Amino acid sequence: MKANEGAIDRILRVIVGAGVLSLAFIGPQTPWAYLGLVPLLTGLVGWCPLYAVLGFNTCPAKRA
Repeated sequence: MKANEGAIDRILRVIVGAGVLSLAFIGPQTPWAYLGLVPLLTGLVGWCPLYAVLGFNTCPAKRA
């Protein structure tokens, strides 16, 4: 698994994922909030399976 997320993408995913996941404990306490695990985990790992399938890559290009 080669990283396919850039730094800004990863930071935003962790923030959004943590925010959505917090709704499972604070606020409406709905089970749908556990969907926040998806962006949180992909942000922490740095690899998104959907990006891999669609061929997206937000990592900066490596210079030779």
